[in-house]
Amino acid sequence: MPVHRPSSPTAAHGRAGFPSPPVCHDGTGGPPRTTAGPVPRGGPALVASLLGFSVITIDVSAVNIALPAVQGSLGGAMTGLQWVVDAYTLTFAALMISAGALADRIGARRAYVLGVALFTLASLACALSPDITVLIGARGAQGAAAALVMPASLALIRHAYDDARARARAIALWTVGGSVAMAAGPVLGGLLTDSAGWRAVFLLNLPVGVVILGLLVRVAASPRRPAALDRAGQLTAVAALAGLAFTMIEGGHRGWTSLPVLASAGLAVAAGWAFVAVERRQRRPMVPLELLGDRRVAVPLAVGFALNAAFYGGIFLLGLYYQQVRGMSGIAAGLMFVPMSVLVTAVNLVSPRLAERVGRRPVIVAGQVVFVGAMAALLPLGTDTPLWLVLVLLVPLSVGGALTVPALTALLMDAVPGDRAGTASGLLNALRQTGGALAVALFGGLLAAPGGGFSLSGMRLGLLVVGALLLATAALSRLALPRE
Repeated sequence: MPVHRPSSPTAAHGRAGFPSPPVCHDGTGGPPRTTAGPVPRGGPALVASLLGFSVITIDVSAVNIALPAVQGSLGGAMTGLQWVVDAYTLTFAALMISAGALADRIGARRAYVLGVALFTLASLACALSPDITVLIGARGAQGAAAALVMPASLALIRHAYDDARARARAIALWTVGGSVAMAAGPVLGGLLTDSAGWRAVFLLNLPVGVVILGLLVRVAASPRRPAALDRAGQLTAVAALAGLAFTMIEGGHRGWTSLPVLASAGLAVAAGWAFVAVERRQRRPMVPLELLGDRRVAVPLAVGFALNAAFYGGIFLLGLYYQQVRGMSGIAAGLMFVPMSVLVTAVNLVSPRLAERVGRRPVIVAGQVVFVGAMAALLPLGTDTPLWLVLVLLVPLSVGGALTVPALTALLMDAVPGDRAGTASGLLNALRQTGGALAVALFGGLLAAPGGGFSLSGMRLGLLVVGALLLATAALSRLALPRE
């Protein structure tokens, strides 16, 4: 899936366009409260932000390639591998919106220091994990840190560049860096796993974290602004997502009628109901429910969920297919993703221009239809499919999402008021992460063969399910999105 591209410099952390005039903590107007610090310098802030965004992006795809090695070292069944991926993604998704408010409240630099330090320590815990349970817990801590790093990194750039043109160039470099990180992740994960073991994938984050913290010493303290933290909404959202993920991951292994699975399904439903009830009563809710009544908001959110389900579900199954079915090394499996990542970056650049010429709705619908074709194209994969053909079949997987997401994000940003753009962007990214996490849960349950191997029939069933979801959201886009 293309790198998250907020439509404004601070869209991911709860503000639209340029931040509103700062307010002091005592509620009066005036300059924001800051602590003494060095003179702002754009270079160190940009490099620190770029490194942080890159490392949390690399960690997703690199770990996917390392999963077979993790299983060989720590043991565990497919369900353990699913939790290694989803513990990171779910905490990332569930905490992303509130993390933006926290970054505003304590200041972007302080939030970034906190996020990077936690991510570095969690990475060390991952590398030292003696068993799969500890690794899953450490991955959850990584995801919580990544949720703080993402919005704080953009806020850091916003505060470091007063000139709009220079700031736009800095944000462009930030997004390109994410694309490069996405392309490098599988290759780096395979190279490190093959040469030094899977623990090296996490140990690499340590020197990067130290470099980032060193750069932040040269960055001025950021302004702090009052920002409400919806604790009740955050707690119920985490509970609902955790219950849903447990139900989908464990249901395929324990049985859908087992007591733990039924209990987690009940928790998901109860927490989801509580979340809606809490948000209706909140004066400043984490998710303003009235936004969801606008089809220009609701449809893009549904499409974003489906797109990431298809993309990250596909990456998860392909990483295992290359190594467990085709017997490829980690580095060879990583190299198989490079053409796809390059194509994603290229199409990301073309999509906005195409949307200007033909309109956003046709581009959004066409991208999803291409993605449905990608799911269908992967159905014939077998044990002896020529590798050159596998690469060809990945072309529509690369094009579909990259074509859709820029137009989808722009449409969503135009549909909401300026002061809600950050919330809408955070919600879109959170739902996209959730879609990817639940797809991993679905595919993991279907991929496990009775003897512990890779089930090709389960893979095909998962592709059909995700393809049907995309077909439904494509039809919804065609019928519900307004003409331009």
